[in-house]
This record gives sequence, C-alpha cells and structure tokens, in this order.
Amino acid sequence: MPPHVMRGLLLGSACVIAAVSGALAQTQLPPIIVEVKKKPPEKPAPQRVVTPAPTPAPVNPAVELANRNTQLDAGRANLLPTAGSSTFVMPREALEALPQGTNAPLDKVLLQTPGVSQDSAASGDIHVRNEHADVQYRVNGIMLPDGISGFGHVLDTNFIGRLALITGALPAQYGLRTAGIVDVQTKSGASLEQGGQVGLYGGSFQTWTPTLDYGGRIGNTEYFFTGRGFTSDLGIENPTDSRNAIHDRTYQGNFFSYTSTLIDLQTRFATIFGNTTNRFQIPNNPNQPFFDGVTSAYGVSSLNSGSLDEKQNEQNTFFVAALQRSTMQADWQVAAFSRYATVHFIPDTVGDLLFNGIASDVYRRSFANGVQGDSGFRLNEAHTLRAGFTVTGESTLNSNISTVFPDTLVDTPFSITDDVSKLGWIAGVYLQDEWKLTDRLTLNAGLRFDQMWQFTDANQLGPRVNVVYKPIDGTTLHAGYARYFTPPPQLIAAPANVAAFAGTSAAPETFQQSPVLPERSHYFDAGILQQVGPNLELSMDAYYKIARDLLDDGQFGAALILNGFNYEQGENKGIEFGAKYKNGGFFAYGNFAVARQVAKNVVSNQYLFGVDELAYIANNWIYTDHAQQLTGSVGASYTWDGTKVSIDMVYGSGLRSGFANTDHVAPYATANLGISHEFNVPGRKPITARFDIVNVADTVYLLRNGSGIGVFAPQYGMRRGFFFGLSQKL
Repeated sequence: MPPHVMRGLLLGSACVIAAVSGALAQTQLPPIIVEVKKKPPEKPAPQRVVTPAPTPAPVNPAVELANRNTQLDAGRANLLPTAGSSTFVMPREALEALPQGTNAPLDKVLLQTPGVSQDSAASGDIHVRNEHADVQYRVNGIMLPDGISGFGHVLDTNFIGRLALITGALPAQYGLRTAGIVDVQTKSGASLEQGGQVGLYGGSFQTWTPTLDYGGRIGNTEYFFTGRGFTSDLGIENPTDSRNAIHDRTYQGNFFSYTSTLIDLQTRFATIFGNTTNRFQIPNNPNQPFFDGVTSAYGVSSLNSGSLDEKQNEQNTFFVAALQRSTMQADWQVAAFSRYATVHFIPDTVGDLLFNGIASDVYRRSFANGVQGDSGFRLNEAHTLRAGFTVTGESTLNSNISTVFPDTLVDTPFSITDDVSKLGWIAGVYLQDEWKLTDRLTLNAGLRFDQMWQFTDANQLGPRVNVVYKPIDGTTLHAGYARYFTPPPQLIAAPANVAAFAGTSAAPETFQQSPVLPERSHYFDAGILQQVGPNLELSMDAYYKIARDLLDDGQFGAALILNGFNYEQGENKGIEFGAKYKNGGFFAYGNFAVARQVAKNVVSNQYLFGVDELAYIANNWIYTDHAQQLTGSVGASYTWDGTKVSIDMVYGSGLRSGFANTDHVAPYATANLGISHEFNVPGRKPITARFDIVNVADTVYLLRNGSGIGVFAPQYGMRRGFFFGLSQKL
C-alpha cells in the first residue's frame, strides 16, 4: 500500500474515534457495577471440648466372682453332656420344698426320682431300675471312687445346690457304674452376701440333728462348708413290727467343704473334702431259737436274742482337687481324688455262736486314689469332640476272725483267721463326637475302653450311640445304645478261705468258689419328653438290657457287709412315666415305673448258696432279690409368703423273698407331710421353723422278711414320726 494512502487511513480512523468518544461522554448511561466477592473471614478452629468420662459404677466383687464361676460352670457342664440319656433334675428349691427339706437323707430324696426303690437304710442303698447297687456318684463332674458301702450316708443333702439322676444309654464319659449317675452340683459361696445358717432338727425316736453351714468369699476364692450331727434310736430298720426297735442307737457325723479359686478369667482351682463317721447298734429280734444243735457257748446255755450286743462302725473320707480351664474353643478339667473307707462289725461272740453257729469279727478297709481328665473341643458349629481318661488304684483289706464250733457242736469254740489284701487298678479312656446334623437332630457317638487288674483281669471296648431329635418345639425324642463293662467292687469280690471252715458249724453246703467276674451288657433306651404349655412336662422312657455275668450282692451273715456273685445270664427291662407341673408357687410331680429283672445260673462264689438253690437257679430264670415290679412316687408343694407346705409319697409292690426269690413281700405305700415358715425378726436375719410327719398313716410295712437270696434279717420301714426344726440364718 502507498505511504500517502496509509497516512490517510490512520488520520481518518483517529477522527472517527474522537467523535465517538465525545458522543459517549454526553450520553447518561448507568454505571457499570462490578461485584467483588470478599473472602469471608476465617472462623476460628473449633475448640475440642473434653467431656469427663462418667465414673464407672462400682463393681461388686461377689457379683463378678459369681459371674465368672457361672461361666466356668457352663464349661464344666459341656464336658459331661447327657444327650440321649434320661435325666431327672431336682434344683435346690425342690430339695428344700420336700418334707424334712435338706434334713432328709440323700437316699430318701432319691426315692422321689423315677424307677428308684429303697433298701436298707444302714447302707444307704437304693436300686435304680432294679439294678443292684451299681450307682455312680459324682460331685461337680468328678467321679468318686468305690468304697465299702453306698454314699447314702456320706453325701449330705444340705450341701447340694442341684441334684440330677441320669439313667439309660449313657454317653462314653460315663463308665464302670452305669445303672444310674447321681450328679451333685455343690452349693456355692459366691453369693451377694456371705453367710449361712445354724439349726437343730429332731423329734420321734430320740432323733436329734444339729447343723451348721457357712459360705462366702475371700478375694478370688469362694468357699462353702457344712457340718451335721445325727443321733437316733432308729439307725437301722427294725427287724420287728413294733414301733421302737431294740438296741438300735446310732451316732453319725458328717462334714463337707468346697473351695473354688479363680486363677485367671478362664481358669479355676477347686477342692472338695468330705468325711462321715457312723456308729450303729445292730437291732435285735427277740425270742429266736438257738442254732440247730447248739446248746451252749462258753458255758452260757440260756440267752434271749433280744439282749445281743452287736455293733458296726463305719468311716468314709474323700478329697478331690480339680483344675479347670474354659476358652471359646475348648474346655478341660483334670482332677485328683482319694477315698479312705473302713467298716468294722463287732459281734456278740457268745450270742452269735448260740443263734448263728458263728461269730465273725469283720473288718474291711479301702484306700483308693486316682486321676480323672475330661476335655471338650468345639471343632466347628457342627462338631464337638470330647475325650478323657480315668485311672484308679485301690488297696483293700478283708479281715475276718470267725469263732465257730467243731462239727460235733460241743462247747469248744475256736477261731479261724482269714485275711485277704489286694492292690488293684482300673483304667478307662473314651473318645466321642457330638455331631449336630441339623438344628433339630444331634448324633452323639463314641467309644470307651476299660481295663481292670484286680482279683480278675479283664477289659472291653464298648461303643456308645445316642440320637436326640426335636421335631417340633416342646418335643424331644431320644434313643441310644451302650455296651457296658462293670467291674465288681474290689472289696465284695475278694475270695474267702472257704476250705478252712470244713468240719465246723459254719461249713457251707458246697465249697465251690469261682471268682467274681465283671458284668458285660448291651443296653437299649428310648424315650420322649413333651412340654405341654408353659407349666406341664410329661415324659416316658423304655429300656432293655441283656447281661452276661450279671453282678449281684447280698448280706449272707449277721454283719451288714455285702458279698458279690454273678449270674451267668441276666435280663432287665421296664418302662417309666413321669410328669412335672409348676405354676407360680405350686409345684407337683409324679413318677411310675413297671420293671422286671430276671437271672439264671450262679457262676461265682457258689458257696454262699444252698445246694438246692443252686440247682434250681441253674435250670430256671429267677427274679433278683432287689427286683420290684411296680415303683412309684408323687409329691406336691406350695410356697406362699414365706410358708412352704409339701407332701410326698412312695409306693412299692415289694422286693423279692422266699426260696430262690420266688415270692415277694406285700406292697406298701407311705406318705410324708411337711410345713415350714420363714419369720422375719426385726434387727436380725430370718428364722425358719418347720414341722414334718414321716409315715403319716403309721403304715406297718416290710422291706425284707428275712428270706430270699442274700437277705439275713427282716427289715420293717419306719413307723410314724413327728419332727420339729429351727434354723437361724447367719
């Protein structure tokens, strides 16, 4: 572009810009407002307000201790399940509601459970499902070793916090004594306030029973102890139908203690100690004839059997120390136990010679020590594996100094000493799996192996299978099978020097003496438990047992000491019905059982029998002496405003009697009544008063009539008695 043209364009543009600018300056346009957003002032950083943590509520050490022990109790219960068996439970409240309350002996309390019949009070024996005394006692899951007599006089009802009788096809944890498991859970000292009570109870037959119990805690240790004295003019069943027995005074004393110490949240150490000392006079049956052919003993030719002076003394002491641990996945407990027991029968030498042809001073001693271990592992939601063992060593002494006549029965008595001692062992192991197939179906299967080294060596591997099915809420079905192995108690299996009695007034009809054998059996059990509404529970259970070398025992002399023997074959079957009802302060129950136990052919200790009995039993099925066809119990209690009223009753169709047990004594039924009331005393703790009537109708009934296998003397049940008691809480 030429320069002059460029200059013209620039000059023209400048003139246009100047003109436009002048025009805009004269025009009134709204001002242009530019909004400038200011940054808001910064807020100060929030100040952190620290709120003081609330002061924690003070922890009651007793409550904390109780809670931890309750959790450990649940872990211990997991070690010994009862799935598939029949279990009858009596909590502490039920025991206290019975007539006589916790003053009732344990063997009498057990008569209120299904299928249990009574026998001699002297030994504390009971018969569960018509079995001989094949009962196992456990305290807090720990098996107490066999002694000389039953534990009816050893375990005091007062220390029991919960009692259960377990029968049927038992899981593999339970071995050796399997007719019934008496499972005792002790009272606990871990209450909110420590204390106890002192009391006095007594009445008819010059009976007096002072008691004292106390419990509490010291740091992480809870404790409980109880002591009881007992004296009465009716220590052993009266051999006559009179109200008062002759020469039947007894003095007894029991002591029990329990401690439990928490080592940490999951571990505790417990001890159990018990001791009982009993002194019995043997009651007399007057006007009995002299032994056949005897005219005098040591120059005495005139004596009434009502003036005999026989005595029997017993002592039992046991101790247990147990270490238990429970975690989320596993529970285990190891316990060491010991039991020392003695029994001494002191004869009336002259009188026993005159009336029995023999006077025996019998002493038996047992010292048993052992270890028991149980464990449970929760593998997963479906499987819980359990395993355990037990080992017991027992040293026994059977001493018998017998004074006898020569077979000419001239008055020249002489003595025969027969001492037998033995250190024997029993061991057992088990493994078991609890398999929850569904929420409603559980299979519990296991194996148990037992070995005995005693007067006879033997062993057995036995399977156990139980099934529990809950088809609907409130209904539980169970069925099971168990292969049992039952060694004889070592003391009753000891051989006797039978040959030494040849040519004497005590010579047996046969000198055959095969050794006492362990019993082996197949056991089948099935039942149903039905909850009817919130208050009523019904049950039915049936069982069948086939036994080889069926164990039995009996009293074959004046001493209240048993001797064992075997039947080659045995069969036991029965059915039990039960009902419980609870509504508020009212509680009622009823049990009824039909049973039959028969046996054939005696195969050990044949010298205890007459030749005619042996021949009959070899070719015929007979009832065992403790077989009772019908057994029942009912009871009810009502609690209102501190007052308890209760009644119970037992029924029996009668134990066996006669030649080879071919007969039975008459049926009987007895009822007891009780009432108690707790009085609140201003400024003091409550006082409880009670009044009981035993055998309300004063029924005269026989337990034994002096005949039958292993029955030495008649035994009548207690006549009507009135008893009063006062107890003061401490």
